[in-house]
Amino acid sequence: MVKRLSEILWEENQDIAQSCLNHPFVQGIASGALEREKFNWYVGQDYFYLHAFAKAFCLATVKTPDAEGMRAFHKLAGGALGEMKLHKGFEETLAAEVEKVIPSKATRMYTDFLLATAWSSDAGLIAAATTPCNRLYAWLGQNLKGHLDDESNPYIDWILMYSSDSFEELAKETERLVDLYALDDENTRSVYRYAMICEYEFFDAAWEYSPPEAEL
Repeated sequence: MVKRLSEILWEENQDIAQSCLNHPFVQGIASGALEREKFNWYVGQDYFYLHAFAKAFCLATVKTPDAEGMRAFHKLAGGALGEMKLHKGFEETLAAEVEKVIPSKATRMYTDFLLATAWSSDAGLIAAATTPCNRLYAWLGQNLKGHLDDESNPYIDWILMYSSDSFEELAKETERLVDLYALDDENTRSVYRYAMICEYEFFDAAWEYSPPEAEL
């Protein structure tokens, strides 16, 4: 049976996916032991990122060659906006701040790449640039949920969101758009892998974050 392009791309990037899963930031979410300050900083950075993510889908809606693609990318933009509601919810439950965020170098690296790709490329490459986020998070959520044994984990909402059937559907939808519109070439592979690298750098920046010392 011939593999779909989206399957091939995911398999080719399993090294980065595994590195993300094993990263101490992600494992700290799994155990619930992650420092609250690191998670809250990450939530703000991710909220900033999701603005660019949603805009990339909106630009793809304009560039897609048919009505099927327009509907699909429009749905994915809605999914990104819905994901932002989870982050807003962390303002109440974990005292995270998601507005007026100063983006980190890793965040800018990712958002600038996404928007540059969305403005300059066709629907296929936009799908290749956005699929790693949805597929990786769905995969991480499913892996973490499989080992979740403490419902008092402060990050349980994060795990449940990304392990949900609805989020898996978003991941499958972006993959379907890769298969419909992306070319099986080095440019597609490069864009997909760079997005995966950005995902790892995003987690790493959050792990390395230290809250500023309070002024005396």
